Amino acid sequence: MSAASFTGVPLALVATTAYNVGLILEKRALGQMQTLDIRRVARVIVSLVTSRAWLGGFALMLAGLACQTVVLTFEPVSVVQPVLASGVVLVLVLSRLVLREHLRGSETWCVAAIAASLVLLALSATSTEVGHHASPRGMAGVMVPTVVIGVLLAVGSRRGRTPKHGAPVTGIGSGVGTGVLYGVAALAIKALSGILVGHHTAAGIAIGVVSSPYLYVLAGCLAVTMLLFQTALQASRASIFIPVSAVTGSAYFIIAGTWLFHEHLPASPGKLGLRLAGIALAGLVLFALSRQASEPTAQLAAVDDRITDGDLAGTRRW
Repeated sequence: MSAASFTGVPLALVATTAYNVGLILEKRALGQMQTLDIRRVARVIVSLVTSRAWLGGFALMLAGLACQTVVLTFEPVSVVQPVLASGVVLVLVLSRLVLREHLRGSETWCVAAIAASLVLLALSATSTEVGHHASPRGMAGVMVPTVVIGVLLAVGSRRGRTPKHGAPVTGIGSGVGTGVLYGVAALAIKALSGILVGHHTAAGIAIGVVSSPYLYVLAGCLAVTMLLFQTALQASRASIFIPVSAVTGSAYFIIAGTWLFHEHLPASPGKLGLRLAGIALAGLVLFALSRQASEPTAQLAAVDDRITDGDLAGTRRW
């Protein structure tokens, strides 16, 4: 481990702790609000900014993002992101202690597999030169279609509701959609981190940040993703939705960030195998969770149909 890692890894742990504790505080505050409707953006924003509990969680999230920007200036994506993604373990503990959420047996195995995939990604980390610059054309070519796909997934899953129950059919689509959107935001943060390296004065850094298009990409992406994330978080279990979003964002950021910023993959066949195995395992977990999430909904719909048929039969008898 390099000398910078002795500072970078602990700072990444601080970043992920602040970020994920903020998420849990937001989830608890959302449970005390009326149902958020993404079609009424103004009402959603008013509900959020007038809640002191939610604002406290949001402030912690911003602190975590600030720490993430700093640590990416001297550590490569492949080292930082697994540490940041390890915060899902904290989410699971706090969702049990604070939110009183419980996992079914099959869900427990899936979450354990998520943790295993993060361990594999962490073990695959290797010393490499930290990249700070990427081709603007390459960044645009990756970011633009990803944002479109992420929004379609997040919004589409919100439309897939059962007509008799306000909850969405599954939070997996929202988790994947918001995950890739937060991955795009992470790419913008990574690009902004290069400004901290390229300028040595506070004025130079301020001018560089304000004049960078990535600042506005980050702000716009975070604003849209936050609204989609909050509405989905309110309707979903944090112990499932947050890990799915986190592991999707992590895998996306590692793949896209390593390529765009020219941070080479591990040269060792063993570490390269660990990297690929971690990404593949994360993909299998997302597929398994999506299958499991649809089963209870199908069972619930069958029960509703039986109840409706019984009501109609009773009406006809009367």
